[in-house]
Amino acid sequence: MAIQPQTLSEQEHKAILCVCILAAFADGAQDEVERAQIERIVDGFSADHLDLASAYQDVLGGKLPLAQVAAQLQAPAAKALAYEMAVCVCNADGVLKEPEKQFLAELRQALQLDSPAATAHEQTAQAIVQEPLAGPAPPVMDADREADVDRMILNAAILNGALEIMPHTLATMAIVPLQMRLVYQVGRRYGYELGRGHITDFLATLGIGLTSQVFEGFTRRLLGGLAGSLAGGLLGGLAGEAAGSAFAFATTYALGQVARRYYAGGRTLGREQLKETFSSMLAQGRSLQGRYSGDIAQKARQVNVSELLPLVRKQ
Repeated sequence: MAIQPQTLSEQEHKAILCVCILAAFADGAQDEVERAQIERIVDGFSADHLDLASAYQDVLGGKLPLAQVAAQLQAPAAKALAYEMAVCVCNADGVLKEPEKQFLAELRQALQLDSPAATAHEQTAQAIVQEPLAGPAPPVMDADREADVDRMILNAAILNGALEIMPHTLATMAIVPLQMRLVYQVGRRYGYELGRGHITDFLATLGIGLTSQVFEGFTRRLLGGLAGSLAGGLLGGLAGEAAGSAFAFATTYALGQVARRYYAGGRTLGREQLKETFSSMLAQGRSLQGRYSGDIAQKARQVNVSELLPLVRKQ
């Protein structure tokens, strides 16, 4: 469904974010890097009108059980949005583990959701993240390879920037699979057939978490909408979308450029070199984003949420 945070109350914003926190830790297997990233996101977005940091501690400390959080969501739209976000967060790493399945079943029951739309959302979310990385890649001559990779990276950055503008939970979720596919395609251009585990580790080395990135996208949208609601207008929500779009563009651009240097150089860069290069490319991506803001907006108008799975498949 479309994310419309301006229509939610402050209590509903907080409850939905608590559901997302519970979803992020439902499998009990988040490593220290992911945990640290999620905590950083929570701390960074905490504001005077919504003490998210305190909620985070209460959720992890067991003081806010799922049933209590779900009871704070009464409006059908708030319930549906909370469930859709939880589904996306649980599926972010591409593997829906048994504890996550149990969590989603309990959440669905607590929210009293029994709609075909919720079931369809689950199926689409799983299909997006489980889509095989290998796809059609036309042969590229060595003389054209660098220009081809440049175009591919820029197009991926524009697309992901556009997805973050779209007011749909699945659009935000599709960014991670598209980033993984970008790394796969870059590696393939330089003679490497990469597995999903290798790509996940590569992203983690750069500080890009799968679950935390989806969580951050949702948090940015919700709290941006809350700021706009409290201000009596859409300014906060629009600012949140713009910031999210810039973040998605710059992160994707930097990821693609680092992948190119890594695989073109025969995978000789060490961990610290990769991190330093990513930081440098991230700054470059941020500086470039404004130049392509028109392309991002146009792409957002062209993409339909019903086309997300075919879009992931053909990249």
